[in-house]
Amino acid sequence: MKKVLAAILALAVVGSSAFFTIQFIEAESQEDMLKEDKFLIIAHRGASGYAPEHTIESYKLAHEMGADYIEIDLQMTKDGQLVAMHDEKVNRTTNGKGYVKDYTLKELKKLDAGSWFNKKYPEHSNPKYADLTIPTLKEILETFGSKANYYIETKHPKDHPGMEKELIKLLGEYGLLNGDLSKGEVVIQSFSSDSLTNIHKLNKDIPLIQLQHLKKSKKVTKEDLAEIKTYAVGVGPKFSRMTKSYVKKVKEAGLFLHPYTVNEKEPAQSLQKMGANGVITNFADILEEKEEQ
Repeated sequence: MKKVLAAILALAVVGSSAFFTIQFIEAESQEDMLKEDKFLIIAHRGASGYAPEHTIESYKLAHEMGADYIEIDLQMTKDGQLVAMHDEKVNRTTNGKGYVKDYTLKELKKLDAGSWFNKKYPEHSNPKYADLTIPTLKEILETFGSKANYYIETKHPKDHPGMEKELIKLLGEYGLLNGDLSKGEVVIQSFSSDSLTNIHKLNKDIPLIQLQHLKKSKKVTKEDLAEIKTYAVGVGPKFSRMTKSYVKKVKEAGLFLHPYTVNEKEPAQSLQKMGANGVITNFADILEEKEEQ
């Protein structure tokens, strides 16, 4: 969120004389993130190429690196708490086993969500990553508030009934549903059209992105995109399956295009030239010039 100076005209009365003074105060100005000429860097699970995915450390690093958004996958615990986790099971990114939905928040918080990264990626290991915990959405919102932009995905919503309602409730509690929502301080995406339409019914102003696998056996039609346009502002396809014909249809439908997961500079630049409005990436510095090793 950018800061700007706002002028306040105040009336002051001294004795029998009145005069006006101008005071300058610092005010929040919401940047318009969703513009056709803006190319967004969406930090996939935080700066997950450099830090353990879906941890506060990963989100902080992405924010420090200047990402336009921190991307958060949401699931719900056994006791109804929204937490950041990509996989249905905790096996890959913690020292635990089993499904997220079968854990209470207290049980999840006992798991080590960082040490696996140090072992798998020793070139980016850091002692502070050991014993990191799985964050709740509340903790993420408390950490960043309005300083960050949020790109949130509802994961496996059929396994987590009520997650959309809880998500909207929390966003409201943290003041993220105020102002002009079309500017995209919060964007919500999902592969589930049912989940997105549920959110659209709860709040029609939140920008939504329909994720797409783009199967070779089924082409996306103009009618498909017209249907998506009734509830969403854009689509998020797997970038390696995009074609020029597909991009043309998306642009003609008036939808934003945010492909995933793009981890190298050259394809990111090519996608921008094709008409993409941003990329979801593990490397928030993907477009920066890096020094040769």
